[in-house]
Amino acid sequence: MLRIQRSANWEVVYTLSGQIDEGNIAELEALIRSEENGRRMVVDLKNLTLAGRDAISFLERCETDSITLRNCPAYMREWIMRSRGGG
Repeated sequence: MLRIQRSANWEVVYTLSGQIDEGNIAELEALIRSEENGRRMVVDLKNLTLAGRDAISFLERCETDSITLRNCPAYMREWIMRSRGGG
């Protein structure tokens, strides 16, 4: 189960808690697309406990789209780098 909490001030922050799966990814992508263009976006992974290959691909796309990954665990960061061919 994934909990998504949105907060906004000068940036939009989506804080993720729990486990992320394919259905959650579609929901997150829709939320991100619904945001106003030009706003700084952050996905906070501090409380994310489990991520599979689909989630890592999603997080990689986020960074490619200039969305900041905050509190990204080292193992996820390494997996993202490897999926890019950088490690």
